Amino acid sequence: MVGFNLLGFLPTLADALDKPGFHWKSMILGFSTAQYLFETYLSMRQYRVLQRESPPKALDGAIELETFTKSQTYSRAKAKFGFFSNAYSFLLDSSFLIYNVLPKFWDVAGTVIKLWAPAALSGEISQSVVFFLGYNFVSTLLTLPLSIYSTFVLEEKYGFNKQTKMLFFTDFIKTQLLTAVIGGPLLSAFLKIIIYFGGNFFYYLWMFTLLFQVVAIVVYPVLIQPLFNKVTPMKDGQIKSDVEKLASQLQFPLQDLFVIDGSKRSAHSNAYFYGLPWKKHIVIYDTLIDKFESDEVVAVLAHELGHWALSHTTKMLIIQQVHLFTIFVSFSVFINNSSLYRSFGFGNQKPVMIGFILFNEVLGPLNSVLSFLLSLLSRKHEYEADAFAVKLNYAKELSQALIKLHVQNLSTMDADWLYSSYHYSHPILPERLRAMGWESEKKGN
Repeated sequence: MVGFNLLGFLPTLADALDKPGFHWKSMILGFSTAQYLFETYLSMRQYRVLQRESPPKALDGAIELETFTKSQTYSRAKAKFGFFSNAYSFLLDSSFLIYNVLPKFWDVAGTVIKLWAPAALSGEISQSVVFFLGYNFVSTLLTLPLSIYSTFVLEEKYGFNKQTKMLFFTDFIKTQLLTAVIGGPLLSAFLKIIIYFGGNFFYYLWMFTLLFQVVAIVVYPVLIQPLFNKVTPMKDGQIKSDVEKLASQLQFPLQDLFVIDGSKRSAHSNAYFYGLPWKKHIVIYDTLIDKFESDEVVAVLAHELGHWALSHTTKMLIIQQVHLFTIFVSFSVFINNSSLYRSFGFGNQKPVMIGFILFNEVLGPLNSVLSFLLSLLSRKHEYEADAFAVKLNYAKELSQALIKLHVQNLSTMDADWLYSSYHYSHPILPERLRAMGWESEKKGN
């Protein structure tokens, strides 16, 4: 009954939104400009915080002044680069919309299909794949200078970049090839489902996307990740035995424990787990193992396993699926909106691929709000995972590990409350230490 009512309501809503005189382009440009100005305002607030010369009181005894100063300097450098890169991206995206670049790309893709593709491969889906690959490649090239500067100037200056120019180039080529090999067929299936099932495509598209996500969980570590990183089984030793003991204690379905050579690209550290519910794999960066004590590594993993034990990953997955389904349902309202296509220079053409791109532009403000709410939830989960590790008696070790991580990565140690609320998925270091009782522990010592 719910499905019937939904299917009956959507066409009515679609007709209401399809008004010939509605200026979709002006609305989208207005929203994107407002979002850019708001985020720039937040970045300016944060930049003022990054000019502070002394660390927050919560970090007394944890961070030396020299380290805090280096962190502030590095964070200011990234912030300045962020001002430029965000302005560049905003102007680039706005120019594409203002000057109707999308229909020009679409026409070029059509010409390529007519000249080079056999008759059996002609049609909207083939043209959409060519459009997607060409548009993605050009967009990547236009932002490539930013990536080069970030890697070989900014990160290099502060000692974090470990990539060679050859490795950077081969990563770029591999990424483009994977986009073609995986993205092409995936997009074809995406469009085929929409075209075949008509008005209620969102049910089937959502199921297909969920299936793809499950397959990706299995395939990525086996076929994709080895193209970029060397992942090897962890050797026997204190860390391995302690992690296996912790996993057994929590009844975590640990299948494999791996070490990844993150050091060949960056000096930053990390650890994570992945896999299906009944078979999980833990991956630890070699930089984490090399620079941390074994009990500190285990404490970091106790935090990560806390996310699993508290069902954070499951909750986020459910939220993501509801969000995705909502997006597909909403898209069904816009897919045949003639005024939307005409606003961006498509005349009477209504390619599904283009419709989805324009629809995402319409969703921009809503996505910002949802991103903010998800950040709030993510920070709540981080506090809970820290508390979980504390209950396992890893308060001291986790606190020390977090301090070392921030020192090693020169991570931002202070933040404007509004900026961090909008952007950060993790609480800042002083907040996490305070929640774990770091100040009480200092007094006890």
